[in-house]
Amino acid sequence: MSENSSMEEEFATSGNFSYAMDYAHDAGRGLREETVRYISKVKGEPRWLLNFRLRALKIFEAAPIPPWIPVDLTPLQFDQIRYYLAKDQEPKRRWEDVPDEIKATFDRLGVPENERKFLAGVEAQFDSEMAYANLRQSLTERGVIFVNSTEGLLQHESVFRPHFGKVVPAADNKFSALNGAVFSGGSFIYIPKGTKLDQPLQAYFRINAEQFGQFERTLIIVDEDAEVTYLEGCTAPRFESSALHAAVVELVVMPRAKVQYITVQNWSSNVYNLVTKRGIARESAEIRWIDCNIGSRLTMKYPCVVLAGTHARGEMVSISVAHHGQYQDTGAKMIHRASHTSSHVMAKSISIQAGVAAYRGITRAAKSAKNCKNYTRCDALMIHPESVSKTHPTLDVQGALSQVQHEATVSRVSDEQIRYLRQRGLGESQAMGLLVNGFLNELLREFPMEYGVELKRLIEMEMEQR
Repeated sequence: MSENSSMEEEFATSGNFSYAMDYAHDAGRGLREETVRYISKVKGEPRWLLNFRLRALKIFEAAPIPPWIPVDLTPLQFDQIRYYLAKDQEPKRRWEDVPDEIKATFDRLGVPENERKFLAGVEAQFDSEMAYANLRQSLTERGVIFVNSTEGLLQHESVFRPHFGKVVPAADNKFSALNGAVFSGGSFIYIPKGTKLDQPLQAYFRINAEQFGQFERTLIIVDEDAEVTYLEGCTAPRFESSALHAAVVELVVMPRAKVQYITVQNWSSNVYNLVTKRGIARESAEIRWIDCNIGSRLTMKYPCVVLAGTHARGEMVSISVAHHGQYQDTGAKMIHRASHTSSHVMAKSISIQAGVAAYRGITRAAKSAKNCKNYTRCDALMIHPESVSKTHPTLDVQGALSQVQHEATVSRVSDEQIRYLRQRGLGESQAMGLLVNGFLNELLREFPMEYGVELKRLIEMEMEQR
């Protein structure tokens, strides 16, 4: 491979590119009631949903910025953000029908190639709307639904509406309220009883426009004894102005069902990533979050499992990488509401140069919940003397006979380790990469093979910038 082609491939992997677009629908800049009404009208929504949006807008306007947010949000300039941009309203079902600029974006990011190789279905969102969506015919015939949120509420309202906004209500926090007011895109998935998908479904979220806000909303309902794995990828180009990503994810997992939700985030360093993700696990159900956060100016993300049925299980596997000027504030929430429930959290973070990586977690067991178990482990690796690692655990266990464990370790890459490896023929970057991969290897194995390979590559690219 030539040097130029290698550089081009690396450039494409990083996601740092954009295309000039002629948008058919543009809500303009700033957030007002007219913005919300414009979005709802363009999408052809029923009156009940417009009312939901308007209520959410009032909640957002009244709610203060949480005082514990670790960085200044002033650069966001909410009155300058573009809240809705779309080329088309309907996603294309055939790849060749996708507009050329959008198709070029996802071609460079490898989306169609991944679909052919190992996916049962895929959606690709470009700014505010899904540009492409496809599900294998065999799954449609089995009753599986995999559409965007607009199609879900318009075409499957009897399934969609009873759960929409119930797991994460608009009043949950300021940014879930913002999402409720202006949400667009995201996936709606329903897996019928007893249906177990052997291959994952994937959605890819791409910010293309400058000073843009992306607000997808995903609702996944997994019926009794069903199973699904959902993959989520995120990228954006680097602009001088700030961008905002404020998504909401709701999971409803019925008795004995299982869902695995995998995220690989590679936002550019001008993106503020403020996300609310929560799932409810019924009796003997299982929710497993696997989360990797690379890039962004600030990420605040704490996937939550509400263990609402006896013998339900929640798990979180988290990797975060904070480079210079980045703040990764990530973690997990495990809420034990029923007896004989269990949860497990494994979090690893890497701080490069003056990057800040923080774990923020909550483990809570209600007084009525007996015999609950939780194990949480946080490991941090700091690459530079200016690197920062923080841990903010909260344990609130009221039920009898419950067991909760929290362990945390912090280590720093030493000159002696690098020198030892260099004496054995490795260059400095190779030595550093070997140490980092060794630190992460346990968790990288939890990702599907294709994602694990990509993750190692992305982390290596971050290390080369140190």
